[in-house]
Amino acid sequence: MTVLPDDGLSLAAEFPDPTHEQWQRLVEGVLRKSGRDASGDGAEEALSTQLQDGLTARPLYTARDSLPEPGAVGLPGFAPFVRGGRSAGNAASGWDVRQRLTGTDPARVNEAVLADLENGGTSLWLPVGADGIPVGGLAPALAGVHLDLAPVVLDAGAAHAEAARAFLDLCAERGMPATSVRANLGADPLGHEARTGEPLDLAAAAEQARTIASGYPLVRTLTVDVLPYHEAGGSAAQELGLSLATGVAYLRALTEHGLSAEAALGQLEFRYAATADQFLTIAKLRAARRLWARVAEASGAPAAGAQLQHAVTSPVMMTRRDPWVNMLRTTVAGLAAGVGGADAVTVLPFDHALGLPDAFARRIARNTSSILLEESHLARVIDPAGGSYYVERLTDELAHAAWEFFRTVEQAGGQAAALRSGLVAERLAATWAERRKGLAERREPLTGVSEFPLLAEKPVIREPAPAAPVGGLPRVRCDEDYEALRARSDAHLAATGSRPRVFIAALGPAAVHTARVSFASNLFRAGGIEPVHEPVSVDPSTVAEAYLASGADAVCVCSSDALYEEQAEAVVEALVGAGAPLVFLAGRPRAYRGVDAYVFAGCDAVAVLALALDRMDVTHEQ
Repeated sequence: MTVLPDDGLSLAAEFPDPTHEQWQRLVEGVLRKSGRDASGDGAEEALSTQLQDGLTARPLYTARDSLPEPGAVGLPGFAPFVRGGRSAGNAASGWDVRQRLTGTDPARVNEAVLADLENGGTSLWLPVGADGIPVGGLAPALAGVHLDLAPVVLDAGAAHAEAARAFLDLCAERGMPATSVRANLGADPLGHEARTGEPLDLAAAAEQARTIASGYPLVRTLTVDVLPYHEAGGSAAQELGLSLATGVAYLRALTEHGLSAEAALGQLEFRYAATADQFLTIAKLRAARRLWARVAEASGAPAAGAQLQHAVTSPVMMTRRDPWVNMLRTTVAGLAAGVGGADAVTVLPFDHALGLPDAFARRIARNTSSILLEESHLARVIDPAGGSYYVERLTDELAHAAWEFFRTVEQAGGQAAALRSGLVAERLAATWAERRKGLAERREPLTGVSEFPLLAEKPVIREPAPAAPVGGLPRVRCDEDYEALRARSDAHLAATGSRPRVFIAALGPAAVHTARVSFASNLFRAGGIEPVHEPVSVDPSTVAEAYLASGADAVCVCSSDALYEEQAEAVVEALVGAGAPLVFLAGRPRAYRGVDAYVFAGCDAVAVLALALDRMDVTHEQ
């Protein structure tokens, strides 16, 4: 043991180190004060958070959570590449700020391309074909772009071979030697099948990769795009498992067409979603590198197992209401992608869910990475999360869960067979159903949508984006159930001049009912229902008159449990007598006569709001 000299800066040196058991006893005391009786590990479990994939986030991580497997983390730039695929990480030049350029008009796309590259973007991600610019529009879309300085990533779906030829011909026309072309041609046959249900010839993509590998040393041919599975509701472990299964399928095809394992590994790039759950995103990217390193090791090329990663801020988390909040979501996701060691990061514009982004939205997206790199200096630290007991443990647990799912897919015959048998769709649907339940119950809140919605907000209108491919896995959004409710309210407003309204019948003084009034009002606004709280307080003798004067279509009674015992049934009886078609009560379900439904923390808010709109006769067709 090294004895440090006394420099006068020691902290709390005269106090003994507290033990984990002492901390648990303090937690027990806090829990007892809140009416919960738990001791020892049970006290710690009471503060734990359940994550998807059977994982648990505990409230405290210490040295006892250090990973037991030697070499499970390694050093930056060395297998298993958990700490990064390069020894210097992104410290030299930061991550690649990769801008996604949507649109079908080559001239408009070119305008956006030049603006992005002149103002912080370092590479381009171009959808080509059915949902992007036409293949013949590549040349005008890239006019003025120095292709030797700005790498291009194509995303052409079924047209990937044609788009690749057009791009390489363009490079040749500009006199670029093959050794200086930097690009990813974006072939992803299994990803395309996941999106559309239409199989593509994997052998053709493998043959194309063989040709590219022999003449274009800086070009990759295949992308393992995990976004189709993320957008279908997949969990982090499922995304990782499916990325491994897809990557392995591509490796098999490439080696069957004559490439060595090292050359085949060098033809792949992986695309992952980064979410606002920053620690899970960091762990996902780190686990992905560890898992792929294991595949490379099993393939006989451990030194070539450094995974090239492209992280994209999650489209699933982007909301259509209050889209400005998306700036905050993408900032956290972009930070997590950088800390997680992604080689390239795409921050989607805040209006991505609404259509084609405008210049302001693209600028904010670019500047998000610029601030993280240039002002926060995020890339100057190699593996900033390394050594965190929580992150290291989460990375390890996530890697094991993903490996088990990968094995399940392989046992089903591999990625193509699992897609065609419905296994992938079934597993993702089950995961999304559970998450959707959490969203409905607001255990996973959406600021501006399920929490703190602003009914008076003016909608943000954008030009429609090209239609996304359909026919394969579904595309889900966290806000979809609430968006459907708000759309019904909007239609009612357009047809009648007012939104559906609920009268807030608050009993007793403000100090007694304010908490539940605020809770109920917030909940009803999430469904586009306007709360009317006038007068501030009512009682059994005044509630009927106040309800009729409000012009509301439903009522929610709000107060304390003590006042409910005294007045609730009389108030509800008066409301029913006045013709109230629907009566809610804010609080845990009790046996009060005449109450139709209860609203409380953890209730199914979507079901409650749908019931309210149904009974208010706010139809889906308006």
